[in-house]
Amino acid sequence: MIVEHINITLIILGRLCNKKRVRRPANFKTIKSNFRDKSDLRMIRVILSFLLLFFYSVTKAQIANDSIQRLDEVVLSDVKLKRYASGFKLKVLNDSLLKKNNSSFTDILRFNSNLYFKENGYGMVSSPSFRGTNASQTAVIWNGININSQLTGQTDFNTINTTNFKSIVIRSGGGSVQYGSGAVGGSIHLNNTLSFTSHFDNTATLSYGSYDTKNVSYLSSFGNEKLSLNIGLNYIDSENDYKYLNTDERNDNGAFTNGSINANLGYILSEKNVLKLYHQSFIGEREFSGTASTRSLAKYEDQNFRTMLEWSHLGKKANSKLKVAHLQEHFKYFGNQNTDNYTFGKVNTYLINYTADIDLIKHLKFKPIVSYNYYQGSGSSFDDPNRKEFSTTALLLYTPSPKWYYGFNLRQDVNSSFDSPLLFSFDVAYNVSDAYKLKLNGSKNYRVPTFNDLYWQQGGNLDLVPETSYQVDLGQEMTYKNAKFNLNAFYIKTTSLIQWQPNGSDWSPDNVDKTQNYGIEASLDITKRVNAHQFSLQSNYAYTVSEDLETNKQLIYVPYHKANINLAYAYKRISVFVQHLYTGEVYITPDNLSGPFDSVDAYQLTNFGCNYQLLKTKSQQIEVSLKVNNLFNTAYENVAFRPMPDRNFNFQIQYKF
Repeated sequence: MIVEHINITLIILGRLCNKKRVRRPANFKTIKSNFRDKSDLRMIRVILSFLLLFFYSVTKAQIANDSIQRLDEVVLSDVKLKRYASGFKLKVLNDSLLKKNNSSFTDILRFNSNLYFKENGYGMVSSPSFRGTNASQTAVIWNGININSQLTGQTDFNTINTTNFKSIVIRSGGGSVQYGSGAVGGSIHLNNTLSFTSHFDNTATLSYGSYDTKNVSYLSSFGNEKLSLNIGLNYIDSENDYKYLNTDERNDNGAFTNGSINANLGYILSEKNVLKLYHQSFIGEREFSGTASTRSLAKYEDQNFRTMLEWSHLGKKANSKLKVAHLQEHFKYFGNQNTDNYTFGKVNTYLINYTADIDLIKHLKFKPIVSYNYYQGSGSSFDDPNRKEFSTTALLLYTPSPKWYYGFNLRQDVNSSFDSPLLFSFDVAYNVSDAYKLKLNGSKNYRVPTFNDLYWQQGGNLDLVPETSYQVDLGQEMTYKNAKFNLNAFYIKTTSLIQWQPNGSDWSPDNVDKTQNYGIEASLDITKRVNAHQFSLQSNYAYTVSEDLETNKQLIYVPYHKANINLAYAYKRISVFVQHLYTGEVYITPDNLSGPFDSVDAYQLTNFGCNYQLLKTKSQQIEVSLKVNNLFNTAYENVAFRPMPDRNFNFQIQYKF
């Protein structure tokens, strides 16, 4: 069966590979989707033939295998996240942390990681930064596939709801080999879990807060030995008219409304085969608030739909997966919401991905990946571009002993619009002792220009070339009883960085010659239980230099220092927590000057929350909670001239049954 699937895929891909490939698009209307020359095509066919031989041998081994792997042990759709990343820094945010910031994905990461965010006000566009890289160099991975926008190159974190995720994984360091374009500084992983055990669980949540903010969510999970189903619904609405501190002004045009659906289904076809369906929808409408001195009447509507079908085949020596997905992003921008005039953009993504996880010999694992993506765009600011992308990836993991882990990975893309480099990554992990581990990784990564970068009619640049970066990371991981400490040092060098810059009255992207990023990251986690009392401390610190090598100046919106700390205490039915964040000064001009028109001041922010279980039985739980954000009413900004909210409150009641 596996061989039949691969043969069909190869035939389809072979028919797509018959024309000569160009380096970049010729115009706005058409993009020739072709490969470079016959030698490249022969190389790809050789690689695919090599992989096919592996698949064939694995299939024979699976047929002869009498031992069956338990299906309920297969939880993650993205097995390469942990298995093939032993030398990378991974941080897992569990459900207890998600509960404290369940209304904001941005706040979850801002207060519990080293990521820096630019946010144009509460609920507005939120852009992340990993290790001084920009938002387009941060990949968001949903069940193993990259969901960054083909228009902007990034993911707006305020369009993602975490209701249906048990945990979130933060992977620091380059990941383009595993996850494609954009995974330069790091990646955020969202994995839905399906449990094939007998259960029926429901959670309903209602909350109300300052600025007339209302949030309703419902999560239901059902399963037995053959079927697993979970669905998460979320709706949030807010006037968002907070006061600008130290002024008489308010955030007059900042209201937003959005709803999301997460639905996942799994069905066991046989002892070795399972079928899973993942779906995510987001529909939002938000006004675009102006700056402290300029009012705005703008409005933005966006829709995101993601659907993926996954077939898994399990064996003793190898597992295989076939994924087929359709992603759609669509936006409308109204410069004046009182009129019917708007601009729009739309992209459909079609994806097919085949992977195998093979035990070649004892201590040696091999994971080949074959993937094909087709992107089809349309919009008022560009014509109808399209792009085809075919990739082959090989991941190797060698574990000669319980102390040593070696990983070496290669990837080659064939892109209809650009010449794609051969990518690589390596990682090493050494368990010095039970309490001390050393990690080392390095990689070559890339990012291709987006449709907006190339075709936006007010300033798109057809001469752009892909970014290329090299990075290395050395990490230490120490554990002692209930404490865990991590220390990482990193270096990233990027050539041809794509940067949008003023061009007269408009903005236009261009390739910056060379940039470098380096710094250190530290984290400390401590938990302590004394009888019925539980204490916990979680903290993160990052020192980051990100500079243009031509000017030796810090890039804009990259703080040298960022730190956060979370303190929590729980006793029986009550728990309290305090979150504190420090963000250093950031420059907003290339000159690196300090002042109201050249930089955004450093700030400190404190949140407080408490939870109480009104009811706790085997079948039912009722919990009420109160959270105070910006406890000390600090006036601060993430983006110049865009004040953030004053002190605000949120009350929540949650019923589990």
